[in-house]
Amino acid sequence: MAFFDSKTSTFKIDKTAGGSLQDISAYINDISGLPGPRNLNEVTALGDGGAKFIPGLENAPFTISGIWDDTGSTGPDAIFGPLRIATQTLSFEYYPDAVQKYSGECWITNFDIKSTVGSHVTYTCSLQVDGQVTRA
Repeated sequence: MAFFDSKTSTFKIDKTAGGSLQDISAYINDISGLPGPRNLNEVTALGDGGAKFIPGLENAPFTISGIWDDTGSTGPDAIFGPLRIATQTLSFEYYPDAVQKYSGECWITNFDIKSTVGSHVTYTCSLQVDGQVTRA
């Protein structure tokens, strides 16, 4: 069994909705929620000895958080701020290690900047997958 340090993780997002993917890993210290859950629809009938299900739709919200930075074209504020109101889905790629890739299209549902006395400024970005997550 292989183990991986998260320092090899990478996250890329299309910061212009239709452009090329930009690696923003340097501004992230937590990614959670991918590849995400899928719904199971119950189809239990009278007389069944237990619950039965069929696969439903995927519904994969995920979050990214890290240290806030206002660097002109590459920092989280420059990327997530404008994309919060994007009218097209955004392509993303997530590599938890150097080989495995999860990708898809997403929407940004929230971009939250947090300032706490005695600490650095942080951000959290909530995203929602549009369609399915692809595993490659």
